[in-house]
Amino acid sequence: MKEELIKQIQEEKLIVIVRGVAREKLVPLGQALYKAGIHFLEVTYSADHTISDRVTAEDIALLHNEFKGRMHIGAGTVTNEEQVGLTKSAGGEFIISPDTNPAVIKMTGKINLVSIPGAYTPTEIQTADRSGADFIKLFPTAGLTGEYIKAVKGPFPHLKFLGVGGINEKNIEQYQNYGLCGFGIGSNLVDKKLIANNAFAAITEKARCYIRAVQKD
Repeated sequence: MKEELIKQIQEEKLIVIVRGVAREKLVPLGQALYKAGIHFLEVTYSADHTISDRVTAEDIALLHNEFKGRMHIGAGTVTNEEQVGLTKSAGGEFIISPDTNPAVIKMTGKINLVSIPGAYTPTEIQTADRSGADFIKLFPTAGLTGEYIKAVKGPFPHLKFLGVGGINEKNIEQYQNYGLCGFGIGSNLVDKKLIANNAFAAITEKARCYIRAVQKD
């Protein structure tokens, strides 16, 4: 199952980041994204703890139960092992972190979830790989040049790199050409104003634009 999930991420290339969305809006948002063809949603834990980890896990469970068999739900901003366990209990299937934390990566692998830690330097990338990461999230991607990505991929040709942070409709094709195999898309797609106005059809159309951009081959 885990290997199939890894393959599907590589094929579809898009994980949508859901951060700070009210619970009553989660299912309509998920429906709008699913209608476009999105099958991976990341619900983020609160970095400043204004939202408890328990509440975030409940949101993950809500989406998992609503879209089971249709979408894959995971967690983002995972910084400790407790959050990994909460995500697993809620039905989450993948763990995304802003940093390279070997303890988080190893626990993720131990309980058979897909591990996607954040890394920026060759040392962090190597540490993540040695700890058992399935993908490397180059974070933040904004500002990285094609030369840097090509250079950092040189000694790690076997690794799968995702771009997260600053990816939008205008630059996603360029970063794909740089050799990234997938992307995390946040506020550039999950538009809070559109959500507040229940303009979910507009979100569906925006999501379709991203899908068209990465599936041109």
